[in-house]
Amino acid sequence: MADIRRIECGPRMSMGVVHNGVVWLAGQVGTPGDSVAEQTRTALAEVDRLLAEAGTDRTRILSAQVWLADMADFAEMNAIWDAWVPQGHCPARATGESRLASPDYRVEVIVTAAL
Repeated sequence: MADIRRIECGPRMSMGVVHNGVVWLAGQVGTPGDSVAEQTRTALAEVDRLLAEAGTDRTRILSAQVWLADMADFAEMNAIWDAWVPQGHCPARATGESRLASPDYRVEVIVTAAL
């Protein structure tokens, strides 16, 4: 049976879990109160950091979920996403609107990637 490796395992959750050649990341957010663009930038930087810790990178992302507190921020988030995602390596992605953990969070990014 393949081992399960947990990245930054806390009392409630891990920031990532690696199993059988796949890494699942917890939702990444930016600094509460920052703009949607800045929160997106920060969340994606955390995705990069965690993927590197797992032994992979953004070219290996299989799927992404982006949650926005308000779909009116879709274009602002996409401007940052489009500059970040490697062309030719775009993952399957879904974006939806949801109440996030705090009203100060405006965007949350969740990814799954291959090692």
